[in-house]
Amino acid sequence: MSTTLFGTAEAPTDARTFGEELQTSMSGVGLHITWFGNKKQVSKDQKVQAAETFDAESGFVSMSKKLLDTKDDAWKKLVEIRGLMNSTWKNESLPYPEPGIRLMKRDTIDSFTTRMARMRCDLKDAEREYDRRFHTRREASRIRLGNLYNPADYPDSIIGYFDVTWDFPNLDPPEYLRILSPDLYRQESERIRARFEESVVLAEQAFLGELHELVEHLLERLSGSEDGKPKIFRDTVVTNLNDFFDRFKKLNIGSSTELDRLVADAERVVGNVDPRNLRTSEQTRAAVSRNLSRVQATLDGLMIDRPRRNLMRPNAASNRP
Repeated sequence: MSTTLFGTAEAPTDARTFGEELQTSMSGVGLHITWFGNKKQVSKDQKVQAAETFDAESGFVSMSKKLLDTKDDAWKKLVEIRGLMNSTWKNESLPYPEPGIRLMKRDTIDSFTTRMARMRCDLKDAEREYDRRFHTRREASRIRLGNLYNPADYPDSIIGYFDVTWDFPNLDPPEYLRILSPDLYRQESERIRARFEESVVLAEQAFLGELHELVEHLLERLSGSEDGKPKIFRDTVVTNLNDFFDRFKKLNIGSSTELDRLVADAERVVGNVDPRNLRTSEQTRAAVSRNLSRVQATLDGLMIDRPRRNLMRPNAASNRP
């Protein structure tokens, strides 16, 4: 039995399933984020005092305070780098049914590690820059928080409170089980095999959902007008779709001919379109909108029918290069 996007389908007994294809070509990659907790609950007495202000019972009031200014440019820099590292991890991998773990092609691990290490150096540089004036920032919080300020909420230095690390957990059953308990080893092997089969479904769902969202957003920008003029949209409305096409080609395992066809249809419509032409040419806007609406109609049908239908899926063996 081979897992599909919206159910299961029989796979030939002489062919590997797409889950097994993932298991032989990909490795697990985990991301771990350490971050300064910038919100803290106020004391019990402070909560009671706040509740009395509104004639409320303190047990029905929740109240927290922000310790540091998140609008600070140095703080924003830390958040920006964290976001880049997180998006790099997600954009170069497929989902796996365990929190904090995704699947990455083994031949991309070296380049991924190199880029992540470079960004982590940037993050630690930004951390040191933030720490350089940390006492000044803490004093600013004392003034803003007034009686809610508590020096015990703050460390002497912020160094070590911001970090992003990654690892490559082994997703295979431990080899010692093969000798100690062959039955348990087989059970673990089957459990892991099922997780990789589920990853195929999760990957298809993720691709389908992202394509649907991007196409819908572009069509919304192309439709109607605002104040009698065509709606204004940023280049990213188009470039995000092109980024999706590139990522799909790199990570797609060919498990769904239907999904492959939809992505190809969308790329034929949008792939060579200059965002500037969409802003200035009514003819281009109309043509893209018309052709992309056909793709959206199929996507809408898949999204609605997802719980009860299967995507067309070829055999894994027949789809290998």
